[in-house]
Amino acid sequence: QVQLVESGGGLVQAGGSLRLSCATSGGTFRSYAMGWFRQAPGLEREFVSVISWNGGSTYYADSLKGRFTISRDNAKNTVYLQLNSLKPEDTAVYYCAVGPIIGSRWPTSLNEYHYWGQGTQVTVSS
Repeated sequence: QVQLVESGGGLVQAGGSLRLSCATSGGTFRSYAMGWFRQAPGLEREFVSVISWNGGSTYYADSLKGRFTISRDNAKNTVYLQLNSLKPEDTAVYYCAVGPIIGSRWPTSLNEYHYWGQGTQVTVSS
């Protein structure tokens, strides 16, 4: 059974940092891109970042470039998202998901991803 389990969320003050982890099991995803999304209360789930199968290429939502960093360790079947310089508007549930094999474009739509975790809450206080 495929499982993705996010962890590392919590309550942090504005300007602080968190490191989110997404541990995968029950499948082999080393050939696939892995992505992070987030969903704030009352809003739709939105794309955050995606990383290629070997970690050699990454892509971010324009508004988040420079503050968030995605990485992966295929030996540990884990994907990470480093959140720096956090702002209250970053408050959301953060989800990881298994993406496609990357082709000519970066996958940024929800329907391009399969197998989702349950999410981890990030709350940034002002």
